[in-house]
Amino acid sequence: MSFRLQPAPAERPNRCQLFGPGSNTKLFPKMAASDADVINLDLEDSVAPSDKDVARANIIEAINTIDWGKKTLAVRINSLDTPYWYRDVVDLLEQAGERLDQIMIPKVGCAEDIYAVDALVTAIERAKGRTKKIDFEVIIESAAGIAHVEEIAASSPRLVAMSLGAADFAASMGMQTTGIGGTQENYYMLHGGTRHYSDPWHWAQAAIVAACRTHGVLPVDGPFGDFSDDEGYRAQARRSATLGMVGKWAIHPKQIALANEVFTPSDEAVAEAREILAAMEEAKASGAGATVYKGRLVDIASIKQAQVIVAQSELIANS
Repeated sequence: MSFRLQPAPAERPNRCQLFGPGSNTKLFPKMAASDADVINLDLEDSVAPSDKDVARANIIEAINTIDWGKKTLAVRINSLDTPYWYRDVVDLLEQAGERLDQIMIPKVGCAEDIYAVDALVTAIERAKGRTKKIDFEVIIESAAGIAHVEEIAASSPRLVAMSLGAADFAASMGMQTTGIGGTQENYYMLHGGTRHYSDPWHWAQAAIVAACRTHGVLPVDGPFGDFSDDEGYRAQARRSATLGMVGKWAIHPKQIALANEVFTPSDEAVAEAREILAAMEEAKASGAGATVYKGRLVDIASIKQAQVIVAQSELIANS
């Protein structure tokens, strides 16, 4: 490993990020009472242009008046190619209280996008004497975003999370699909006349995970559009978790339980991880750098893998 160690990401539960439009105030109390770890109140795609001002005011009131418990509370602002984003930032930081944890910046294409928002946020924080630093999450939704993913991940100390937005990403890449995440019907290989479906999002997810882990940012999988397909959601979430992502979006309340199920280490996995750590402690005590556990070799690298599972379990249990 390089002598320049990878920084640790934020220590917070991030299994499920629940989205709700700022124009629908009836959803806010339900979102606050849900089992999602992160709440994303939306000013962007789910809000019509004619409703932007009202949605912004709704969200500010909700931040100030609703009990959000221990959840991470975030607002997705409008993208930087619109005339709405600066007013989103100014009004949120000048009018909403310090319960707001995070701003989500959509359609980020380069590090300069983050710099622009960071400069505005910093100026308002200083002018208003805000004592709580606002964090950022960005969404990779374009060819430019994935091409510049590492510089984006390194762009600001405010950046704590990064998500993949599959729909806009697919459009930017010119992909022939109208699906939001999941298996794509025409993305397959033939072997012996049988179709074998690959994951068209795999390479983008892997790039995001690598960039995030290099710079201490939480990598998160984005939306799964077909909320009637529980098994499809589970399958994509399991692939994401295997690649190193820490959670997934929920665009419908029924997806919350699915995300929490997948991104919470099972009792069996935690027990096995603890047994591996114990086996390695015994090996070290006898001067060995490796040992055998259930018929397979475990070594120093196995300790690191097991520690990830145990730490994640303890973080969720203590949240």
